Amino acid sequence: MAESYINRTESDRRTGAYRRFRDISVSERILNTAFLLTIGIGYLVALANMYYTHQGRDGKAGLSIDDVMINYHGSHDQTRLGSAIKGIMEPNLKYKNDKDVILQWIQNGAEEAEYNERIAPILNRDCIKCHTPAVNPSLPDLTHYAVVAQVAHAGGATLPFLIRVSHIHLFGIAFILYFIGKIFLLCDMNVIIKRIAVVIPFAAMLLDVMSWFVTKAFPAFAYVVVASGALMGLSMGMQILVSVYQMWFYSETKSGSQN
Repeated sequence: MAESYINRTESDRRTGAYRRFRDISVSERILNTAFLLTIGIGYLVALANMYYTHQGRDGKAGLSIDDVMINYHGSHDQTRLGSAIKGIMEPNLKYKNDKDVILQWIQNGAEEAEYNERIAPILNRDCIKCHTPAVNPSLPDLTHYAVVAQVAHAGGATLPFLIRVSHIHLFGIAFILYFIGKIFLLCDMNVIIKRIAVVIPFAAMLLDVMSWFVTKAFPAFAYVVVASGALMGLSMGMQILVSVYQMWFYSETKSGSQN
């Protein structure tokens, strides 16, 4: 049986016939669909997390291009911690006047002695349950003064932070894109379109990560961060939707592609 399958596969390759969604079992379709839909939902949740993590850095409600600039480049008028305390992190403070305590500390120069006396108790009580590397490595570490000082001064994301987040991003997203693309290759469509479609999200992801580092030096590059991230999400979403459609609703018996 195995030998027959191998011979059939070699014959298919010689004649230009490749495996398509019509060739897989219902069980495999169910597995593929469950995976794709789960990834799609996970991506939407990731977008929501990104929104709530980065919005309000400019002191205004909602996510804007200024928030992206401040996140990576910094701001001469606002620090990352100050923007967060006045925006997304303010509801997490148990006492409202703690916001003024932290902002005054930042204005005074964010010195360690005052941090140990007044700021650390607030952060330990209200913030470190999320801002701990073991819990969420994508958020600033607020567990001790050395790292809190980095976000209490203007300057945006630090180089070690960008390297840590980018290596997690590249490894994790690359695996997801590979498996989505592997399923997408079973679609019936023009081969050139298919080849371009599977490359676009990888290229967009690499451009996205690279633009983080460039934006740290040139804030206007934040537009590339947004555009490349949107391109990756749209191209990935297109692959998911087309794959699910062709698995269950596409009835063509002839393929327009060669591989």
